[in-house]
Amino acid sequence: MKTIILAGGSGTRLFPLSREHFPKQFIRLFDNVSLFQKTVTRALLFSTEAEITIVTNADHAFLVRDQLAEIKCHASILVEPEGKNTLPAIYYGVKTIAEEHGQSTIAVLSSDHLIESDSDYLLAFQRAEHLSKDHLVVFGVLPTSPHTGYGYIRPGREIGGGDASNGYAVDAFFEKPDQTTAEAYLNEGYLWNSGMFVFNSSIFLDECCQYAPVVVEAFEHPVDEAYRITPRISIDYGIMEKTDRAAVVPFASGWNDLGTFDALYSVLPKNGDKNAVRGEHIGIRSHDNLIIGDRLIATIGISNLAIVETKDAILVASRDQAQHVGEVAKLLKERGDERASFHTQVHRPWGSYTTLEDGGIYKIKRVSVPPGRRLSLQMHHHRSEHWVVVKGTAEVTIGGETFLLKNGESTYVPVGTVHRLANPGLLPLELIEVQIGEYTGEDDIVRIEDDFQRV
Repeated sequence: MKTIILAGGSGTRLFPLSREHFPKQFIRLFDNVSLFQKTVTRALLFSTEAEITIVTNADHAFLVRDQLAEIKCHASILVEPEGKNTLPAIYYGVKTIAEEHGQSTIAVLSSDHLIESDSDYLLAFQRAEHLSKDHLVVFGVLPTSPHTGYGYIRPGREIGGGDASNGYAVDAFFEKPDQTTAEAYLNEGYLWNSGMFVFNSSIFLDECCQYAPVVVEAFEHPVDEAYRITPRISIDYGIMEKTDRAAVVPFASGWNDLGTFDALYSVLPKNGDKNAVRGEHIGIRSHDNLIIGDRLIATIGISNLAIVETKDAILVASRDQAQHVGEVAKLLKERGDERASFHTQVHRPWGSYTTLEDGGIYKIKRVSVPPGRRLSLQMHHHRSEHWVVVKGTAEVTIGGETFLLKNGESTYVPVGTVHRLANPGLLPLELIEVQIGEYTGEDDIVRIEDDFQRV
């Protein structure tokens, strides 16, 4: 079975833990492993690494690359020029697989779901694979509560027969309901719409031709042009709600899309006071709280709160109101505040940097470059830079001169001088960079040559 993993997303629903350029699927929430890495590992239950395709965007492609390397998986990566919701992303992946491998059975997974039981998961996919010979199969999660944050599916007649009989034709799809409607759905046996699918590529492409011809026509052009003209449309609205070939396989293995801090609280281990803590916490008469932070957090006499601290932001919210945190990220973005998009540690294709202090006319950063990588050949109009190597060996180009700097050595890059930093060694390179100038923004970079096609 081939697998497509969707790894885009804006990262607003778990702000400030996740940001637009570092969304929740890449955060190491559990045992120093990301949700994305967990998803890839689960996909390997029924696909080889050569059968896995990741669909992502340019901002996240290098995160995908690096996190795949950490788990030693050599999956393919398709980069979308821009996000246009799930149907164009899935169509791009299916079309590519069909062109390279012919007719295929394909699983489509989201990269940010948490699933507790691999055995139940694998059984559900085996049933779906059987039904996919004639149907577009979606997984319907058996609800544990009248949740208002999920879409719902009403199962119809039983289909499949034999060992695969636990599948049903889809009677109808429903959007996220209010509380009263959600309670009725729960009582009537509806299922949560998981957003995971299994189907035959030929059936999917045929249904796209019938129900979403504008998407099909767009992808007759090169990818950049296709994404410019294709509509922004979900697979549910574009195909699944219209086709008469939709089937659903019930799925009961602790599924959670971790869309809110309350959902995150529900899956994290609790202490004796029912506090879910990641970090250092002293609690006095405090219970049923989610506490996440890099520093010591002390609480007295509080309950049912989400307290989330990062190096540049603190969130304090009632757990039952934490689903509105996306509004904070939206306000920050409207103000042009970079905290909506970036942490103090910013990941780049060549490595990462962490802002240690920003004094307006100066900025101090810690720059980390993995072995064998280098930054672009570049210059700045408004700032000079001082570099001090604190770990590893740096290969430095300044003007027409290239030389090595070792641990404890330093150099100076004048304003307007072409320069480059590289790590030629076998160990990680770390240096402290002090920027001084009238402007120290990231857009004051003129790239002349770049290994990552950003010129």
